[in-house]
Order: sequence, then structure tokens, then C-alpha cells
Amino acid sequence: MGAWNAFAAEQSPDIPAWLAAHIGDGRGQIASPVLQRARTLYLQKVSAGRVRNPCYFAMDATRPNDSPGRFYIVCEAQHAFRVISAGHGSGRDLDGAANFSNERECAKNFGNAMDSDLTMGGAYVTDAAKTSFKGYYRVAANQDAALMRTFIPFDGEGETANARERAIGGHAAVTLKNVCLKRELNSPYADRDGYVRFGQVVEYTGGRSDGCTSWSQSDIQQILALVTGDPTTLYIYPSAADINAVAQAVAAGQSPVRAGLYWNSYCLSKIHAPRFWSSQSLEPIIARYKREHPAPPPQPTPICPGQ
Repeated sequence: MGAWNAFAAEQSPDIPAWLAAHIGDGRGQIASPVLQRARTLYLQKVSAGRVRNPCYFAMDATRPNDSPGRFYIVCEAQHAFRVISAGHGSGRDLDGAANFSNERECAKNFGNAMDSDLTMGGAYVTDAAKTSFKGYYRVAANQDAALMRTFIPFDGEGETANARERAIGGHAAVTLKNVCLKRELNSPYADRDGYVRFGQVVEYTGGRSDGCTSWSQSDIQQILALVTGDPTTLYIYPSAADINAVAQAVAAGQSPVRAGLYWNSYCLSKIHAPRFWSSQSLEPIIARYKREHPAPPPQPTPICPGQ
């Protein structure tokens, strides 16, 4: 356990021993600041009557995007602690105007601007899940299946208050590619001309998202079982203040750990320094880029071959 971990753990005697055993910066462990904030948020919402769920969530977006994961499910009454994978926001490269894109393994850029596709750290509460039809895909010869994807909206506060406006939430890391229209007159999802969307299903577990939190299809089933009809809290680390503090320490040639700051050491070595893009600074850049680079008119979805 690092010095910052040991100090933080000593300052929180209320953390039960079984849970404290999971604190650390190793694989499958949770960093102390991440747990502290997730637990504090959860207890605050329970005390306020907003949440009654026996479990809560945390995510450490400073960790690498690989196994065993960086999204935490904590159920204290059951002494249950589980770590799963989760994707971070891809960001965007605006072709010379601004580059706030992220690589797959480690996130460098964070923010809460509209249309930024960035992860925003802070406090969230889950809301009622919504399931929608995405299209059909082939599962066997002459046999198709419907891809139904469930979305769990997140309600934010403070720096995450625009989560609803940004359509931020959690969903399975699965989508359809190479979509065309297939005639299925008997499908309940057919349009007025009898066509449905049809494509190739692609899973991108551990990949990047448009700012949402994405999980594998198997993991989201457990999450849905926990939050359906019973909202809970999610704290995503790092906040804007964490990002700026670490960036300043790096710029000054200081070790973030020695400065009492937390960032996953492996990812920090990969990104050198993180950056926070506020909505106030980034949204005007995005808006100007859109004006100067208008999107082409939408093209109609093609009809599938053989239809």
C-alpha cells in the first residue's frame, strides 16, 4: 500500500476491515481516495433519503482500461466487493482546432462540455433504465436476433450537473455496424414500409465510449439487477480539481504521490500529465468547429442486398 493509501486509510476508521483489505493500487484493488469519495457520496444520499440500495458504485478512470477492471461494485452489508471493466470517453480530435482525444488504454483528457465525448468525474445517481431496439443481426443460418440495449441514465450534481443534457449514463459495450434495411413485415420493430435495421453486432468491452460508462453484456446484467427500481450512487474519479492538481505537480517537476495526490502511476507514465477541459472553455471551440465544418446532410440507410 502506498504512503497516500496508508494515510487515508488511517484517517477513516469507519471503513470496515473487510473493505479496507481491498484498498491499494494493485490489480483488483481500489485506491483509497476513490473509495473514500464513493462511500461518502453513498452515505450522504442514504442519509438524505435519496438512496436505499445496499450497494454503490465507483470508477477509477485513472487506471488502465484492461483486466481486471476499474469499475467497482461495493455491497457492504453482504461484504461483497467486485471489480469489472469499464470504458472511458474517447474525446475528439477537431482537426487542428483542438485535440482532446483519448487513447484506448489510458485517459488523458476529461471534461463536461457538450459534444466532447469526454468522461467527467464526480458524483452521480442512477435513474430508471431504458431499453431500446438497435436492430437485428445474424446469429445462425437464416436466423436473426434483435439487439436490445439498455441505458442507465446518470443524474449528476455540481460539475456533473449537465449529465442528462449530455445523455451520460451506462450501457453495454455493444453496437451495430454496417447497418442496412431489411424487409421484415412481421417484426414489431418494422417501419411503415416493413423495413428494420440489420447489421453486424460489435462488442467493444474495454473500449472507448462517447463519454458514457460502458460494460460488457454479462456485467451489465448484474448492474441492472442491482439498480432496477432501486437507484444508487456512482462516484467517478478524478474530479476537475484532481486533474488540475496533478497537472500542476507534473509541470512543477513534483511527484504527485509525494504531493499527496493520487493518479495511477502506470497511466501517468503513459499520458505524462492529464488535462481538464471545462464546458466554458471547450464548448465555444466545438461550436466554432461545427460552423466551419458543417456536417454533410444525412444519407438514407441503404437497403440490404437481396431485398
